[in-house]
Amino acid sequence: MSRLLYKVGRFSGRRPWYVLAVWILIAAAAFMLNSSIGGSPDESFRLPGAESQRAADALKERFPRQTVFTTSIVVHSDQGLARSEVKTAMTGARTELAAIPHVLAVSDPYDARGPTVSPDGRTGFLTLALDSNEKITQAQFDAAQSATAPVRAAGVQVEYQGSLGQAKGDAEPGSEKLGVAMAIVILAIAFGSLVATSLPIAVALTALLVGMSGLGIMSGLISVPKIATVVAMMLGLGVGIDYALFVLARHRQNLANGMPVPEAAGRANATAGLSVLVAGATVVVAITGLQVSGIPMLTAIGWSSALMVAVTMTATLTLLPALLGLAGTRVNSLRLPFVKIRPAYNPRSKSSRWSAKVVARPVTYGVAAAVLLAVLAIPVFSMRLGFPDAGNDAPSTTTRKSYDLVASGFGPGVNGPLQVVVELNGAGRSTLDTMGGALKATPGVASVSAPTLSPTGDLATFEVVPTTSPQDEKTDQLVKRLRSDVLPDTARGTAATTMVTGEAALVGDLSAKIQQRMPWFLGAVIGLSFLVLMIVFRSILVPLKAAVLNLLSIAAAYGVVVAVFQWGWGADLIGVHESVPIFPLAPMLMFAILFGLSMDYEVFLLSRVREQFDRHGDPKAAVIEGVGSTARVITSAALIMIGVFGAFVLSSDGVTKLFGVGLSVAVLLDVTLIRMVLVPSAMSLLGRHAWWLPARLDRYLPDLHPEGTATDVLVTEPAIDERTDKETVTLA
Repeated sequence: MSRLLYKVGRFSGRRPWYVLAVWILIAAAAFMLNSSIGGSPDESFRLPGAESQRAADALKERFPRQTVFTTSIVVHSDQGLARSEVKTAMTGARTELAAIPHVLAVSDPYDARGPTVSPDGRTGFLTLALDSNEKITQAQFDAAQSATAPVRAAGVQVEYQGSLGQAKGDAEPGSEKLGVAMAIVILAIAFGSLVATSLPIAVALTALLVGMSGLGIMSGLISVPKIATVVAMMLGLGVGIDYALFVLARHRQNLANGMPVPEAAGRANATAGLSVLVAGATVVVAITGLQVSGIPMLTAIGWSSALMVAVTMTATLTLLPALLGLAGTRVNSLRLPFVKIRPAYNPRSKSSRWSAKVVARPVTYGVAAAVLLAVLAIPVFSMRLGFPDAGNDAPSTTTRKSYDLVASGFGPGVNGPLQVVVELNGAGRSTLDTMGGALKATPGVASVSAPTLSPTGDLATFEVVPTTSPQDEKTDQLVKRLRSDVLPDTARGTAATTMVTGEAALVGDLSAKIQQRMPWFLGAVIGLSFLVLMIVFRSILVPLKAAVLNLLSIAAAYGVVVAVFQWGWGADLIGVHESVPIFPLAPMLMFAILFGLSMDYEVFLLSRVREQFDRHGDPKAAVIEGVGSTARVITSAALIMIGVFGAFVLSSDGVTKLFGVGLSVAVLLDVTLIRMVLVPSAMSLLGRHAWWLPARLDRYLPDLHPEGTATDVLVTEPAIDERTDKETVTLA
C-alpha cells in the first residue's frame, strides 16, 4: 500500500494538471448529476417493526384524507376571544388566509361542532390545511401576517406554530464559514506561510463541494434527513483540513531534508498519507457500523457521513499532492513575520518535556486523568432521550410563545396527544365504549375523544390527551401503562388488538430499539476498528488500549452534553434557554463519529511512536519522541476540528447545537487528557509488550508499515531529479 501511495503522490506532484483536470471533471459531473436526479432532505422518520410505527401506518392506510399537512395560528387575549370585534376580525382573517397559495382550508375556532377555544375563552387556534409539506415561503408568511393584522389590531396576540412559526425564524449564521475562518487562522500560525495555509483549505472545500453534490444524488435515491447534511458538512470540513494538514506537514519536512518536490510529495503520501488512509478507513468503518442500528434515518446519516469522509480522504491523497506539485518550492512562500519556524522534533519543547514527566510517573498522571474523565461521565447515568419540540425553543420565538399559550389554555398534553388505534377484527361498539371509559378513568389522562371509525369500519382510533407534556417522564409512564395494563384488560375476551402511537410512544419505542441494538452496534464498531488497528500496528494491546481509552473519552463527552442540555450548566452561553432532552439518535451517531475520529489521532501519534521504537528499541524514549514530534501538528489539527465543530453551536437548531458541543468537547478531551496523558502513561507501562503479536497472527496479517516506516519499502523506488526531469534511484 505504501508503494502505491508513493506512486500516486509522485505522479500527482509531477503531473499536477492531469490530476486537477480529473477533479474538475468529477466536480462538474457530480454537480450536474445532483441538478438532474438529486433530491431534497426528507425529514420523515420511520421505525420499522415498532408498535407506534405500525399504528401510524394503519392510520395512514385506513383513514384517507385530502391532506395530512397542517400548520396552526394561535390567538390569545386576556379580555377574551368572544368579543364581537375579535370575531369579526377572525372571520376576515380566515377568508384571507384561505386565499394564500397551497392553503386548502382554514378551521373556525368558534365552530360549535368542534370549537378550538380554551375553557377560559382567552386562547384559541386556527388550523391551516396545506396541499404539500413544502417549507413555508417568506411570501406565504408575509401573506399570513397581512391576513392576521386586523386580529392584532383588535388587541389579540397572534403567534405561529409548525411550518409557519419556523418561517419566521431568524436567518441561520454561516457556521461553516466561521469554521473555515478559524481553520485559516490556525493553519497560518501552524505553518507560518499563506501559501501552505491555502492548500488544506482548497482541498477541504473541493472535497466538500463534491461530497455535498454526492449527498444530493443520494437524496434522490433514498431518504436523507437534513441533519445528515449538517453532520456530513461538519466531518467534511474537519477531517478534510486535518488530513491535508498531516500530509502537508510531512511534505514540508521532506523538502527541508533536500528532496525534490515530486519525491517529497510521494514520500509524504507514502508515510503520512498511509496514516490518513488508515485513519479515514477507520472513521468510515465506525460510521457505517450504524447500519446495524435498524433505524433507517440513522443508517442514512451514517452512509452520508461515510461518503463525505471517503471523498475528503481521496482528495487528500490525490488532489493535495497535485497542488503541492504546482506550488513547488514556493509552498513556504508569503511567510508571516510573527510566526517562528520550529523543528519537527525539539527535545526541549514543552510537549517533549511534558511527555517525559508523564512517562517518568505514568501511574500518577494516568490515574488522575482517568478519574477526571470518570467524573465528567457521571451525568450520563441521567441521560433522557426525547425529540426536541417548540417547548425547547428560545422564549422570544413565536413557536415557543404559541406552545406556551396552548399549554396554558388547553393543558400541556395538547401539544403531544396520543392516538390509541384499535383493530376491531369483528369486535362491536360495546368494546369501544368499554375501552373509552377505561381510558378516561386512567390516571394521567386529561381527556379522551369519541372513537372515530375508518370508512371500512374495521379500524377505530381515540385521541388521548395526557395531563403532562410530551417530554415529561410521566407521559412515557402513561404510554407503558396503557400498553401493558389498560388496553389489554379492556380487549380481553374479544378479537380486538390495540396499538398506541404519538410522539411519546415513538420516543419510547425508539429508546427500546436503541437499547436492543446497542450491543450489536458497539460490537461491530469496536470489533472492526480493533481489527484495522491490529493490522496497522501488528499488536494486540495497542488496539485494545485504544478501544478502552476511546470509550472513556466518549463517555466523558456524553456527560458534558447531558450536563449542558439537560441540567442547563452553561446552557445560556450557547443560546439554550430550557432543559432539552437528548436527541434519540445522538448517542449512537456520536459514538460512531467520535470513535472513528479518536482513532485518527491514535494512528498519527502511535505510528510515529512505532517508527522511533523500530529505530532504537527503547519504548519509553519512543513515546517521548513520538509525542514531542507530533504534538504541534496534532494540536493544530484538533484546534481546527474544535473550531469547525464549535462553530455549529451558533446554529439556532437545538440538535445541531448538541452535535457541535458533543463533538468539539470530545476532540478537546481526546487531544489533551487522552493523547497527552493516558496514551503516554499506558504505553510507558506496557513497554515492549505494547507491540506484542502472537506468532501465528504475525504470519497471516499483512504488513502496512504505518507512517515513517513506510519509507523502508521505497528504497528502490525511482525518484525524479528536477534538474534533468529524469528518474534516478534514491535511497530512503
